[in-house]
Amino acid sequence: MNYLVPFISLLNEMSPYLLLGFLIAGVLKVFVPNDKFISHLSRSDFKSVLWSALVGVPLTLCSCGVIPTGMSLRKEGASRGATVAFLISTPQTGADSIAATYSVLGLPFALLRPVAAFITSLFGGLLVNRFDGDNSAINSDLKSSTKSDEEEYRNKNKLMRVLHYSFVEMLQDIGKWLILGILFAGLIAIFLPDSVFSTYLNNPLLNMLIVLAVAVPTYTCATGSIPMAAALMMKGLSPGAAL
Repeated sequence: MNYLVPFISLLNEMSPYLLLGFLIAGVLKVFVPNDKFISHLSRSDFKSVLWSALVGVPLTLCSCGVIPTGMSLRKEGASRGATVAFLISTPQTGADSIAATYSVLGLPFALLRPVAAFITSLFGGLLVNRFDGDNSAINSDLKSSTKSDEEEYRNKNKLMRVLHYSFVEMLQDIGKWLILGILFAGLIAIFLPDSVFSTYLNNPLLNMLIVLAVAVPTYTCATGSIPMAAALMMKGLSPGAAL
């Protein structure tokens, strides 16, 4: 039972954010016209990445909840670069986590978090656009798929279309990978020693690399990471590693 607790706790923590992300994806699919995305996010240029990164920073979606929303954007015609920028910027921070960061860690942290999220998402989106040479063909395939979906749902009311897309199609698309991610994160929580941080506190660079190696594959939402960072700083973790 002790080994099952991390998996159950992780699933309980993720579930509301995942359901919210699925629901937002369904609402976007049904209620927002395709041209709203196509006109701003469809081109593989700087402007589309910029808009996507800016929109993603204040949104309150975790790294799991953002996946169905990002997939919905992509299917509606957003470019790969814009989609990647959205996937990077959104889970790093949000309006609630910025306020919570200010209350717990102070103004510098509250300012640096959204700035870091914006810069890294902009860089990631531009890199994807730079090395993506066949974006239009993929978008055309996705649009034809979207048209067939619209024909399939033509006789259903909008609420049923939202629920079907959110909790049937999206789960079919990412369910397998979601389960694998939960298993991997749970194994880290079980087998990673608590002393791994304190052992290398005297080397700031190595300390940051260790924190990154642990944090990247571990699920913690933007707001949930704040008390963890504060607790680690009280144990001697440097502010840079905590950020």
